[in-house]
Amino acid sequence: MKLKNIDCEHCDARGKGIFCELEQLSLAQVSERKVMNAYKKGQTIFFQGNPPFGLYCVSSGKIKVSKIGNDGKESIIRIASDGDVLGHRSLFSSENYTATATVIEDASICFIDKKFIYQAIQDEPTVALNLIQKLSKEMGSAEARSASLSQKNVRERLAELFLMLNKSYGVQEMNRTKLDIKLTREEIASMVGTANETVIRFISEFKDEGLIEQDGKTIYILDEKKLLEYANLNY
Repeated sequence: MKLKNIDCEHCDARGKGIFCELEQLSLAQVSERKVMNAYKKGQTIFFQGNPPFGLYCVSSGKIKVSKIGNDGKESIIRIASDGDVLGHRSLFSSENYTATATVIEDASICFIDKKFIYQAIQDEPTVALNLIQKLSKEMGSAEARSASLSQKNVRERLAELFLMLNKSYGVQEMNRTKLDIKLTREEIASMVGTANETVIRFISEFKDEGLIEQDGKTIYILDEKKLLEYANLNY
């Protein structure tokens, strides 16, 4: 559903986005060219295999970016949220989308066409630098995830996932931290590369050991130190 455009200057996610360093006049040009849409949970923004015609900037909400393998199984690559961009890798490599973007929490997302983005990159070097920075972070996360899947067992990978979600979406509540993102067990299993039944078993073990609490799909971190031990991380 198309929304009335919010000026980029007043967007809550501006400070995290690729246009964060633009002057007011340049931001006004972006605002004029973008199209802002509202997406409900479960809606797809773009499909794996389709050609890109621009890029998407997330104003609010959460989106999973996932691939479907030859066996038909879904593998979640990352979770995008406020200030993130989607579809940029395929856009600049002139390839079809290699993944599908699906809304997991109601979202407001701006679409900016290819021609304008290319021009913005030529006119505003900071836009290009911010895109490179985001791509670099994504590559680093992908490399870390690949290493984790190949070198760690399921308990370690699940602990590492909870720590990653805590870092990105943790909200402090008294003596515990709420993960401000709701994932299904299937999505968690996809992110750690295991079966649903295995994830359910380890989540139950983590709860029994006092590492986490759960209220429906909402997870609370109780013992970050113990999760760090399980995940074999040094930060």
